[in-house]
Amino acid sequence: MVDVRNVTFSYTRKTELLSNLSLKLEAGHIHGLLGKNGEGKSTLLKLISGLDFPKSGSIKTLGYNAVKRYPEMLREVFFLTEELPQILLSIQNYEKVYSPFYPNFSAEQFNSYLKEFEIDNKKAMLNKLSLGQKKKVFIAFGLATNTKLLLMDEPTNGLDIPSKGQFRRMVASTLTDDRCLIISTHQVRDLDSLIDNIIVMEAHEIVFNESIEGITEKLLFKVYDKNEKDESVIHSEETLRGYYQVRENKTGEESKLDIELLFNAIIKDKNRIKQLFTA
Repeated sequence: MVDVRNVTFSYTRKTELLSNLSLKLEAGHIHGLLGKNGEGKSTLLKLISGLDFPKSGSIKTLGYNAVKRYPEMLREVFFLTEELPQILLSIQNYEKVYSPFYPNFSAEQFNSYLKEFEIDNKKAMLNKLSLGQKKKVFIAFGLATNTKLLLMDEPTNGLDIPSKGQFRRMVASTLTDDRCLIISTHQVRDLDSLIDNIIVMEAHEIVFNESIEGITEKLLFKVYDKNEKDESVIHSEETLRGYYQVRENKTGEESKLDIELLFNAIIKDKNRIKQLFTA
């Protein structure tokens, strides 16, 4: 689906935002792209969609050179940007104008998603909607395109707590074996129970790319009464319930992944995490 090889990118001559970055993603997965603000997550999505061009390296999206932005590629890629476009159309006219670009667009699904988001008036003007309402419309449209590749940049920004739950249910229901979803966010808890693969960017590079199953095989997430500091402890955080720790899973014990705790552990000691997963 996505094959990024040795890509370097910069907005200015002096500062490289991405350097020699490589990433390969397959269909049938919902990938969570995590990182602090300014790491280059949005830029990476733009490069994959062909909106930005690498300084060096290559990017294949759905088998096409992303830079060329062939129509055959674009009709199978939908990119929900963090900054939503200012469009002077009603919801129904936006659907009428833009849905023909996507051959697998489903009006039935679009209406169903809007209904679940409690958006009933398709005559409403997009530029008159609140950020949250506008975000819901574009999420619903993106899911209804049924493109092979769906890119979402900070999709939960502007959504209230109930809407975030609705978002997770909708996205999970759209995954198929021939579809790939990449969701970029710094709000890691919004991806709980949704993604099945985690990618972490730190210092403008990919420092982690593993499946949820692979993570819980090698790492143990558990609360302890005391802040025990044996050699298996990778990261520890004090909570009201005790000390929540990430440890090497040396006994094969099952535990539930905590994405935020994992992210903090990677940022704290990426070299140890990398060694553990490459051993």
